[in-house]
Amino acid sequence: MRIAMIGQKRTGSREGGVEVVVTELARRMAALGHKVTCYDRSGTDVNGEPTATEPYELDGVRVVPVRTIDAKGMAALSSSFFATLAAIKDHPDVIHYHAEGPCVPLPLARRAGVRTVATIHGLDWQRAKWGKLASTYIKLGEKNAARRADEVIVLSRPAREYFRETYGRETCLVPNGIEAKELRPARVITEYWGLTAGSYVLFLGRIVPEKRPELLLEAWRSLETNKRLVIAGGSSDTSEYLEQVKILASQDPRVIMTGFVEGEALAELYSNAYAYVLPSDVEGMPMSLLEAMAYGRCCVTSDIPECADVVNKTGVTFPCGNLRALRKALSALISDSSRVDALGGAARTRVEIEYGWDSVVQKTLDIYRELV
Repeated sequence: MRIAMIGQKRTGSREGGVEVVVTELARRMAALGHKVTCYDRSGTDVNGEPTATEPYELDGVRVVPVRTIDAKGMAALSSSFFATLAAIKDHPDVIHYHAEGPCVPLPLARRAGVRTVATIHGLDWQRAKWGKLASTYIKLGEKNAARRADEVIVLSRPAREYFRETYGRETCLVPNGIEAKELRPARVITEYWGLTAGSYVLFLGRIVPEKRPELLLEAWRSLETNKRLVIAGGSSDTSEYLEQVKILASQDPRVIMTGFVEGEALAELYSNAYAYVLPSDVEGMPMSLLEAMAYGRCCVTSDIPECADVVNKTGVTFPCGNLRALRKALSALISDSSRVDALGGAARTRVEIEYGWDSVVQKTLDIYRELV
């Protein structure tokens, strides 16, 4: 089968959950003998380094950089449009769009007679970082997916109900996948930031308003503990908000902001964290949460269904946006290491049983086959 994937920034990148999902789906499908092409944005990566300009192969996947207008609000719009044109020209059996914004040009593929699948990773127009114009554009992508895609995949029960109630559209529920992770000793993170096993609590994700790192910083400020708080991640069209978070972090010497991390440093941060915290207001199905569970970390999340359904009693939840409740949850865990260990073990077991990549890939391929 010839499969095209559109919507990610860069295949193989750790910039966000969509990139992780697309990379895993693509390379696993390629290993099964399918011809997979990913259309990536051109320009620079998260570290400011120039990306490839010519097609190349990565883990058996053909990667095609497409024209991208590198201006705020234009990168996703332009790259998904040019990716759609390039994919139509390649005549795949199915084009799989990832996220709502990239689905805006989906009708072009439909008119060209190419089957389309749209995975909704979250209701992105709700995210606080977007202004009115950007939210309207993303909502158009959502409408195109609901009304024009041959099949729509969602990651959670709330998203499934949303599409049913809003558009009368039935969807396929296929959650993200993960695999159990091998624990790494603290070496790089000790050299870089002086961190050791169990000496810190970890927030890892994009520094954007809907993930609420500022709420976590406020809760941490009044906690009596010698542990550090690590805020790891880069911004995503949110440089002003990132600066605000940096100012808050600078007021507590126990807080470390690492910036974007990947590779060995990322694995070590997950492996040696005392606990992982995600106080988000809005999520799709957070890959960082699944990864923390796969490393056997005790997880603290807001009680939004997209997080609470994933941890499902193997972690701690608190009422969304409630500063006092978050502070109380953190304080209780910091004083009870045996509970932290037990919850972490249960979390690892849960992802091994419920969220294997093989199942996710097979369900997705079954959807393609039904269409083709």
